[in-house]
Amino acid sequence: MSVGEDRRLLAVRLNVLQWSAVGVFTALAMSFWFLQIVQHAKYEEMAENNHQRTLALRAPRGVLFDRNGTVLVENRHSFTISIVREHSKDLAHTVRLLSQVAHLDPQQVQQIVDRHRAEPSYRPIVVVEDATLAQVAAVTARRLDTELPDVVVEEVPARRYPAQAMAAHLFGYVGQANDAQVDAGAMQGAIVGQQGLEKAYNDLLMGTDGAKRVVVNSVGREIRTLEEIPPVEGRRAQLTIDADLQRAAEDGFRLAGFNGAALIMDPRNGEVLTYASLPSYDPNDFSVGIDRATWASLNTDKLKPLQNRVLQGRYSPGSTFKIVVATAALEEGLVTPDFKVTCNGGATFFGRYFKCHLKGGHGTVDMRHAIEKSCNVYFYTLGNMLGVDKIHKWAEKLGMVGKTGIDLPNEQESLVPSTEWKMKRYGEKWYAGETISVSIGQGQVAVTPASLAVMISTVANGGTRVTPHVLKAIDEGQGWKPVPAPAVADSVAFKPETVAALREGLWMVVNASGTGGRARLPGYDVAGKTGTAQVISIQGRQAAKGSDRDLRDHGFFVFFAPRDNPQIAGVIFAEHGEHGYLGAPIAKHVIDTYFAKKEGRPLPKLPLPAPPARDDEDPDSPPALPAVDVADARGAVPGIPTDGRVRETD
Repeated sequence: MSVGEDRRLLAVRLNVLQWSAVGVFTALAMSFWFLQIVQHAKYEEMAENNHQRTLALRAPRGVLFDRNGTVLVENRHSFTISIVREHSKDLAHTVRLLSQVAHLDPQQVQQIVDRHRAEPSYRPIVVVEDATLAQVAAVTARRLDTELPDVVVEEVPARRYPAQAMAAHLFGYVGQANDAQVDAGAMQGAIVGQQGLEKAYNDLLMGTDGAKRVVVNSVGREIRTLEEIPPVEGRRAQLTIDADLQRAAEDGFRLAGFNGAALIMDPRNGEVLTYASLPSYDPNDFSVGIDRATWASLNTDKLKPLQNRVLQGRYSPGSTFKIVVATAALEEGLVTPDFKVTCNGGATFFGRYFKCHLKGGHGTVDMRHAIEKSCNVYFYTLGNMLGVDKIHKWAEKLGMVGKTGIDLPNEQESLVPSTEWKMKRYGEKWYAGETISVSIGQGQVAVTPASLAVMISTVANGGTRVTPHVLKAIDEGQGWKPVPAPAVADSVAFKPETVAALREGLWMVVNASGTGGRARLPGYDVAGKTGTAQVISIQGRQAAKGSDRDLRDHGFFVFFAPRDNPQIAGVIFAEHGEHGYLGAPIAKHVIDTYFAKKEGRPLPKLPLPAPPARDDEDPDSPPALPAVDVADARGAVPGIPTDGRVRETD
């Protein structure tokens, strides 16, 4: 090889070496830039965490009070046990030792750790919520012995709800923020409202978390506190609820022996005095994280304790709907209170015979006595005169269409059919014969108990549809500040004769020969209306024989008192109570409690339950409407049962 070739080869090698060196130093420079500039904050935080630790100080949620200042929901002290992976030299060893010390299942602890592996290593992983004092003592002793330096015990506030799960569906419950709530701005691991008031007013009740920065030694033991920012408690809230009335209603249900719902309010302003849904659940189970077994049992329970029956249950209202039809007929000017109909036990409309619940009929009755006796034929006649669209119009004005607007989440819409609704829903016209069933609360009518409470309150106050609400005042540190009531949803000044006829008829239901006598309270002129609704058609009942379904009828009782100056109104829904009048004693006990408090009397005690009446003594148990061919004057709709899905009962 010539000297020239050697020189060229040497030059190439030198160039390769030079460029390689440039590449290496460039890569090193970029790495230094990335580590020291781009990731400066991260590594600075890691370096600081080698001798400093920031601990979150969870803020207590705001305390809830009833309208009289009684504490309903408060906070208690609780302890959590967490693992800080950043300070762990052997995570598997920590899991085994912590499980042994705290008497935990190692597999479950490992699963908890695995679920949080994607989170930053400096963020504590909560392994035990609401730890027992024995667990706290055992873990703390091991930390002092430097066996568990990567385990942290923290004191945190937790919710404490009333005993016996009182008003559980009203209060709701709290829990760790889910993915959707985190995406909406909640902090990962934050405790937020998940249902009820806790959810509706979460921003109000949530406080501002604090923080404590401490110096730790090489094994993670705290040496001193560098800085502490105390947490700020959430704002206190005063509810419209009266704890004594709430307790009276729930005690009444327990004594009666059936589940259901109650929404009782002040008809003058919409303030909710009692809000009950049974069966219930214990929201304390959720306050520090519900265990899987309890959650599974609540979701598989056939009685559905998690369902808020006040707002989420939709039922046929039965005879209580006759109040709507009576109001519509009077306000539309189609009849006067003296309008009479002769009932011989049934009547024919559009070629179909519709029965009344009394075989021999009620004879000739006017509006007041038709309400008192709950005469089907009378209201068939009114419904036929009105037509479904006018019934829908007045049902909406009375609060039985759509939502009530109550300040609680997850409310279902109530449905009263109309010609427009049926065309959109089924693509079919409305047949006049369908209106007959609607006029006594049957057919496609499906409403929530909350809507019935609004309806009877609107009737009680003479035509103003108030919006029910449960928040009365808030305290931001300077005393109670009243919260403005929601705007009135609708207002129609009823004719004086309408008010007089409705009040007299409903008063007679309770105080004369009607079905609401069990709500009679001498001196307080209680007015009301009972109603009973079948849960299944006659054919369906036959097909369901032998199943474990509860096919007993539902019962309703709507009421207000006193008759001429209503101060309290509402609904009692008796799920599978069989008879509407069985809800009347519950209403009576709540009304009696209300006036006892107002007058300074001792609170009344529940009487012993009355013996059940025989079915043949109950005017709410009539023969069901017979099935009919659609061709009979186009009086029925294909696919819609006409065999008495809802029995006209009181």
